[in-house]
Amino acid sequence: MQLLTPQVYWAQRHGEIYLRVELSDTKNLDISLQEKTLQFRAQGHGAKGDNEYTFSLEFLEAVRPEFNHKSTQRQVDIKVRKQEERWWDRLTLQEKKPLFLAPDFDRWLEESDAEMELQAKEEEKINRISVESRVREDPYLGLKRGYLFMYNLVQFLGFSWIFVNMTVRLFILGQDSFYDTFHTTADMMYFCQMLAVIEVVNPLLGLVKTGFFPAMIQVAGRNVILFVIFGSLEDMQNKPVVFFVFYLWSTIEIFRYPFYMLACIGTEWKMLTWLRYSIWIPLYPLGVVAEAVAVIQSLPIFDETRLFSLPLPAVLGHSLSFSYTLQLYLVLMFLGLFINFRHLYKQRRRRYRSRKRKVH
Repeated sequence: MQLLTPQVYWAQRHGEIYLRVELSDTKNLDISLQEKTLQFRAQGHGAKGDNEYTFSLEFLEAVRPEFNHKSTQRQVDIKVRKQEERWWDRLTLQEKKPLFLAPDFDRWLEESDAEMELQAKEEEKINRISVESRVREDPYLGLKRGYLFMYNLVQFLGFSWIFVNMTVRLFILGQDSFYDTFHTTADMMYFCQMLAVIEVVNPLLGLVKTGFFPAMIQVAGRNVILFVIFGSLEDMQNKPVVFFVFYLWSTIEIFRYPFYMLACIGTEWKMLTWLRYSIWIPLYPLGVVAEAVAVIQSLPIFDETRLFSLPLPAVLGHSLSFSYTLQLYLVLMFLGLFINFRHLYKQRRRRYRSRKRKVH
């Protein structure tokens, strides 16, 4: 009988390795596991029909000698526990992946996703603990929730005022409303964006579970556009780009803040949840593009006015234009888009995974 290699798919968690061998109707199954080596041999129906199939894997790091396996009519599933619970860069000791080995995308998770899954399992264990053995509830929990509720309510009202004001003026004045957006809504936008600095402080105080850096990137980026580009340059305040930036910002926020506001009181509206985790997908990149247009339009104005220019020694020239800083900021802006988009997408995926677990 011809000796062949089956197709093997793999995935990992911090503490386990999952192998799926594409071999049906297996007979004479023989699996041996040593410190870093797994040997597999069996008769079954694979890619080359009924034959004897075998393979060997030398793991990147040591594993425990015990393993679990389950043979079905379609495949053989093998679960191996790692000696140390940590993430591996690859499965095998050799850098070049064997031809018969491929990722198991049904089980595949990135390291950060696996950490979220591990955290979710830990939270489920905590929820199973009896009432008598639970840790005493935070005595300041009500105060924290009230503070977060009021913050999100104020921001929701502020951005709603901006959105409604701009929408009404757009219907009444048409394109003419593009040119005075800053003068009619800037005061409220100043208030909302200065208040948004709280969103950077809240993660540091442990009041919310969101990350510090994504919040800082978004708040700092918007404040640069609002205070530096629009606020300091009168020539920018009458440009139509102000309308698009403000309108995109407010559209995103009138769904985000009420979602968090209701979460503070343990309430959820499915339509609002869907909008909060879906509408940013087109609007957030469009907002970054609008911000980039505003930066590009401001470059010649900063060159001409020399505003915020850095004085230099006479040998090197009179000053270094602030526009060079903004050009670097443009690069960082799109890097921030990638970081924030990835963070928000993971939030969305984690949210709907948790909802599926509740359903099942």
